[in-house]
Amino acid sequence: MERRVIRIVFAAAAAGWLAGAQAQTIDLAASKVIDLSHPYDANTIYWPTEPTGFQLKQEHKGLTKGGFFYYSNAFCSPEHGGTHIDAPMHFAENHWTNSDIPIDRLIRPAVVIDIAAKAAKDPDYALSPADIEAWENSYGRIPDGAIVLLRTGWSARWPDRKSYLGDDTPGVATNLHFPSFGPEAATLLVSARHVSLIGLDTASVDIGPSRDFMVHRIIGAANVPGLENLTNLDQLPPTGALVMAMPMKIAQGSGAPARVIAFAPR
Repeated sequence: MERRVIRIVFAAAAAGWLAGAQAQTIDLAASKVIDLSHPYDANTIYWPTEPTGFQLKQEHKGLTKGGFFYYSNAFCSPEHGGTHIDAPMHFAENHWTNSDIPIDRLIRPAVVIDIAAKAAKDPDYALSPADIEAWENSYGRIPDGAIVLLRTGWSARWPDRKSYLGDDTPGVATNLHFPSFGPEAATLLVSARHVSLIGLDTASVDIGPSRDFMVHRIIGAANVPGLENLTNLDQLPPTGALVMAMPMKIAQGSGAPARVIAFAPR
């Protein structure tokens, strides 16, 4: 069998995010591909204040007049629900919209910080700088330009809306409970580690009880997108995976549904 190897090179960004070029080799024969995305359907969880959810309308399914089978649907969806990306412009005026995000920012080596044990004890747990320091003491400094993924264990609750969000009152977002990044940790990641992207397996990069959405504002101001409602993070190692986040390219969008995958060593 032919051994297929992809060598991906991340060139230094014009803004100076990466000091020199970095490269990572993916040996497809020695890698497993992990889907980090939830499917979109009638059970997809959206932010509680969204007036609509995912809608799929069948346009045709069956034989055509020409005698061959044809199947086609139309769909409608808010930007922020299911596995999706938050563009920086979502909370930072005059920053990147969805279609502005450079594609190289969405394909990077990833690190996974696991706070599932702490989140199990405190559903409003927020990642702290001390958590990042502890992770780096075990695995080394988070590389500049990396994607940082936070595993909370919350994806196991999907698609139970009340369990996942902490509340299932329609139209109300003031009694939510789930873990996420904390503002101080987000500041460290964007200002001292120069991450390209952050993501996690809950509904927001801010904890459920947040009212000021400081993490959204911090990463948005640094032109760092966020991925929300990921899954299968338990299948990724702390280091060594490469993530590809491919959002729908909605021009001027504040976000978009995304298919997110990872290549990890077998």
